[in-house]
Amino acid sequence: MIRIVIADDHAIVREGLKRIISDTGDMTVAGEAADGSEVMKQVREHDFDILVLDLSMPGRSGMELIRLVRSEKPKVRILVLSMHQELQYAVRAIKSGASGYLTKESAPAQLEQAIRKIAGGGAFITPEVAEQLALGAMPGSESQPHEMLSDREFEVFRLLADGVSVTEIAARLKLSVKTVSTHKANLMQKMGLQNASELIRYAIRHGLADSLEP
Repeated sequence: MIRIVIADDHAIVREGLKRIISDTGDMTVAGEAADGSEVMKQVREHDFDILVLDLSMPGRSGMELIRLVRSEKPKVRILVLSMHQELQYAVRAIKSGASGYLTKESAPAQLEQAIRKIAGGGAFITPEVAEQLALGAMPGSESQPHEMLSDREFEVFRLLADGVSVTEIAARLKLSVKTVSTHKANLMQKMGLQNASELIRYAIRHGLADSLEP
């Protein structure tokens, strides 16, 4: 029996995933979590095989949470479930320790397959993500400016590109406004951007903003 913990801050999403899993016969939902703190409570108090993890939840989330789970329970395999289509999110998740990356849009059709793949010791990623990982490992490979950002800076960058204010970003990520402002200043400097308009144009050009059409 494959034991699974589902972590998503939306109850309706958790219910949908539970229904898919309950239809398999050899998988069971061993626990649920709605934020980063609940994820770590599950990790520390229960034994399970697979963590199906939403990339964006209140509190600790994203790459930071992936690394934290891996550090405390290395044998747990992590399947990231995200609303983000971009390769950059998948590449960062795999580099942080996830074993698979699945968009929420494709989850109904591919969740069972993805869980079985990573439960068996494999990785569930698209050929495009595999190619990006391979290219990044090659000697002399050149990185795009956004690829040089830290995970937190990239998170702030994406939210800024979607038109979210510094104050709202601070509330979403549970950070101080000063900390978010520092991240913003650092990422603007690293990417050679002068203002918000340049940031948005960069995001559009590289397909890095969910709410913006390239």
